[in-house]
Amino acid sequence: MRDGVVVITGVMASGKSTVAQLLAERLPRAAHVRGDAFRRMIVSGRREYAPGAGSDDEATAQLHLRHRLSAAAADSYAEAGFTAVVQDVLLGERLTTYTGLIRTRPLYVVVLAPRPEAVATREAGRPKTGYGAWTPVALDEELRLRTPRIGLWLDSSEWTPAETVDAILAGTERARLA
Repeated sequence: MRDGVVVITGVMASGKSTVAQLLAERLPRAAHVRGDAFRRMIVSGRREYAPGAGSDDEATAQLHLRHRLSAAAADSYAEAGFTAVVQDVLLGERLTTYTGLIRTRPLYVVVLAPRPEAVATREAGRPKTGYGAWTPVALDEELRLRTPRIGLWLDSSEWTPAETVDAILAGTERARLA
């Protein structure tokens, strides 16, 4: 994983931010691309994507914009010689759509899939709340029932973030898509 793009996804409170940061710190030249940063850049007129928002064209358009911008940033970092570690919630068909936006090869995908009860415990201990209109159960269903089984899937329920990074590094070949 010393070059290319690594996409880390999972439900909220699955450990994406912490694991992506730790992974980037363990690589010789890496950038942490936070998908949510592109959402927060919209200062006025932002529409939050929520369950049932498929009919909300503006929220969907902003989500697609966020994905295009973070994919372009990841490609730009990789072109400059950095491993881009992208972290975002990419569930269901959005995962394959997103990976299709990345031009850089090699491309790795890591799906953090802790058990729902572990996610609920983590969410309760976080100062930020990210679920909003989503529920942990609904997101877990989207992950387990509708997300394609590509890349490296990890049940990190019992692992520390450092142990999760160890598992990612050990599973590099399974994580590699192209």
